[in-house]
Amino acid sequence: MTPLYLVGIGPGDAAHITPEALDAIEHASDIVGYGLYMDLLGERMNGKRHHKRDLGEETERARLALDLASAGHVTALVSSGDIGIFAMATLVFELLDKANQGEENGRGWERIDIRVIPGISAMQMASARLGAAMGHDFCAISLSDLLTPWPTIERRIEAAAMGDFVIAFYNPVSKRRDWQLNHARDVLLTQRSADTPVIIARDLGRTDEAVTVVRLADLDAAYIDMLTLVMVGSTTTRHIRFGRNEWVYTPRGYEQKRAGASS
Repeated sequence: MTPLYLVGIGPGDAAHITPEALDAIEHASDIVGYGLYMDLLGERMNGKRHHKRDLGEETERARLALDLASAGHVTALVSSGDIGIFAMATLVFELLDKANQGEENGRGWERIDIRVIPGISAMQMASARLGAAMGHDFCAISLSDLLTPWPTIERRIEAAAMGDFVIAFYNPVSKRRDWQLNHARDVLLTQRSADTPVIIARDLGRTDEAVTVVRLADLDAAYIDMLTLVMVGSTTTRHIRFGRNEWVYTPRGYEQKRAGASS
């Protein structure tokens, strides 16, 4: 069986690509992906056949990777971050599911050995850059309504607000979507303090990386774009300054546990 590697290459910096991902890319003869993701691999693309597809051509990317592997080419389908989080892995399995139901040709796909290689996600990187924002319960919500109806997204925001989760917002703003993030902010402000820390992380792992902290009340879509991840703290998330550094962390409750043990 010919391998098809579904590879998460992390946020961007080569230092954050896992050894398992590097090994998969090294063994592949064909690399499929969005051009920017392939460019991030640099010299690791040398000697490989490149199959670039633009944004909006995700289904074509997944189908091409399956077809290449079924034709006997060891193939890697690459995506930034973790390929299983708002990325391409789910689309590959969706196509396999459709092939099972006769909705896709799927000729030869049963001969493929699919291997999913996780990567460091943008939300992990954003949390780590400023400490441990995801130290307690958290969730991730995409604000893009291209694939999910907005009423569904809105219900999830409301539920996350009620559940007091730290929330990582993916796809917060685009050229044609400039209001959803501010609406999400207003929903959260019904459950959280105006001073709740919000991490704004842009171009993570790349030369133009910028990570800042603002108050929830000051969060504004005007200075956010699609290359940015927005992470909103829970009611217990803390923003502290220690020496020359600032940190954001969400306590797990050890202090309460100690207090209970001593009572």
